[in-house]
Amino acid sequence: MIPPTWIEYRRDEDGELLGYLRPVDDASGQYVPVTVFGYAIGAPGDEYDAQQVLEAIGLSYLADRWSLTLDGRSEPISVQIVEASPQQVLVKNVDFGYEGDIGTIFRLDVPIGDSLRRQ
Repeated sequence: MIPPTWIEYRRDEDGELLGYLRPVDDASGQYVPVTVFGYAIGAPGDEYDAQQVLEAIGLSYLADRWSLTLDGRSEPISVQIVEASPQQVLVKNVDFGYEGDIGTIFRLDVPIGDSLRRQ
C-alpha cells in the first residue's frame, strides 16, 4: 500500500492519478515524483518541480519495458506492465530467455521496492 504521507497527484483535465509526491525524509519541502506503484521517476525537488515531472511523463511509463528480479535467478527478466494501481502491479513475462512461459503474470505488492526496474 502507498504510505499515507505520500501526496497523490492527479491530472487536472480528467482527474487521472499520475503518481505521488514522496516526501524526502531529510529534506523539508523536497519530494520525489513516483509512479502510481511507487517507482521513482525523477530526482528530488520542490513540490512544483516534482509535479511537473509527473505531468510531463504522464502514464507513458506503463508502456515501457521493465526488468523484474526474481528470487533464485541471477539475471532479471524483461516484463511489461499489464495493470498498475496503488495496491498492486501485474507484469507479464516478455523474456524469451526466461525458463517460464511467455505471458506468465507476476503480481507485485506496492510500493514495489527494488524488484522492478525501468529499462
